[in-house]
Amino acid sequence: MKITIIGSGYVGLVTGACLSEFGFYVTCVDKDEKKISLLSQSIVSLYEPGLNVMIANNLAKGRLSFVTNIQSAIKKADIVFIAVGTPSSLESGQADLSHVYSVAEDIALAIEKYTVIVTKSTVPVGTGKKIAQLVRQKCPDAEFDIVSNPEFLREGSAIEDFMKPDRVVIGTEKELARPIDIMREVYRPLSAETPVIFTSLETAELIKYASNTFLATKLAFINEIADLCEKCGADVQSVAKGMGLDKRIGERFLNAGTNYGGSCLPKDNLALIQTAKNYGLEVSIIDAVVKSNNRRKKIISQKIIAGCGGNVEEKTICILGVTIKPNTDDMRDAPSLDIISSLIKAGSKIHVCDPQGEKEGRRMLPSEVKWFECPYKAMTKADAVVIMTEWNEFRALDFDKMRELLNRLCMIDLRNIYLPSHMQDQGFDYISVGRPSVYGNVAV
Repeated sequence: MKITIIGSGYVGLVTGACLSEFGFYVTCVDKDEKKISLLSQSIVSLYEPGLNVMIANNLAKGRLSFVTNIQSAIKKADIVFIAVGTPSSLESGQADLSHVYSVAEDIALAIEKYTVIVTKSTVPVGTGKKIAQLVRQKCPDAEFDIVSNPEFLREGSAIEDFMKPDRVVIGTEKELARPIDIMREVYRPLSAETPVIFTSLETAELIKYASNTFLATKLAFINEIADLCEKCGADVQSVAKGMGLDKRIGERFLNAGTNYGGSCLPKDNLALIQTAKNYGLEVSIIDAVVKSNNRRKKIISQKIIAGCGGNVEEKTICILGVTIKPNTDDMRDAPSLDIISSLIKAGSKIHVCDPQGEKEGRRMLPSEVKWFECPYKAMTKADAVVIMTEWNEFRALDFDKMRELLNRLCMIDLRNIYLPSHMQDQGFDYISVGRPSVYGNVAV
């Protein structure tokens, strides 16, 4: 079986590499000639653990290739995956489907035999049927079926998520045996224990949005509970544990911290709100989640400023971690973008250390930011250390060395990595999220 994947970004690359690992012959297509040239040499610009090795291995075995000629790649394929971006419109929040529809036209012009067209991109309800209409209009004699197969990949653990998924969702226009049998064959290499859900196109499309907006809701909820914990003296981590042991709730996505960010949750929330409006409905819970998440940026900035004595003017703040999460270089809608900008506007000097975030960070953060490869060099003469992303490199810091380097022993731990009692013993002013803070060896 020959598979073509259109779009060689994060989703397209992971999907292509993993399917070639299964033994399929996969061609990844992208219009960016420079990107394709580098990928053909096993040079991957984005950071995802294990992805570069998997790509190199399958290139060497001849099962994976990268091309710019979309027409020839489609003609050879039994299955074409659409894995292009669907960014949010700045004005409406609606998903921009221009790339998806452009690919659909390319498919219509190139298709020569029966082909399964699969939307892997995150698209609003009804997009699959619109793709089918577009292809039929452009090529009335085309023999094809449309499938929705949403991705559920977490950055930093995407390969594991693809190889050992919680579920595989496959939506078709009708209960058609031909595309269902082909998609079964695609995912046959997965464990027999992997649930495969077959449903309608619309249902599959909505499952993706409903999943992401619910996860965003859990994150916004626990952050608001953390604020309440700080007021009443409770411990949000214990609260989350007590909640998570309830099987109806579950323990995942109950880690209080900064606002959520990344390439999926923010835009998917906005897209679902807009989709509901298109159908004359209001999704007030999701709307409240978006507002809560936006407020969180200001709350965290104020927390940092308060931890620095209420004024950060001319103070140096060391930020450890700026990517949306560990094990990725993704900075899209990262909490650090707004928070660091706010701190700079308040007059602070920012030192940053991130194991993978510098390349994107230099492009997206203010030019005043100073970058360091070593966390201890970033701490030199700093008035506070802020842990914003929980990279493993920051989980066992050398406190003796920090005492020698810092102007003031102050840590603002936005990921609750350390214990307040331990930081008290180390003599630090310590501020975390939803837990008692320690100032001058006195817990408050």
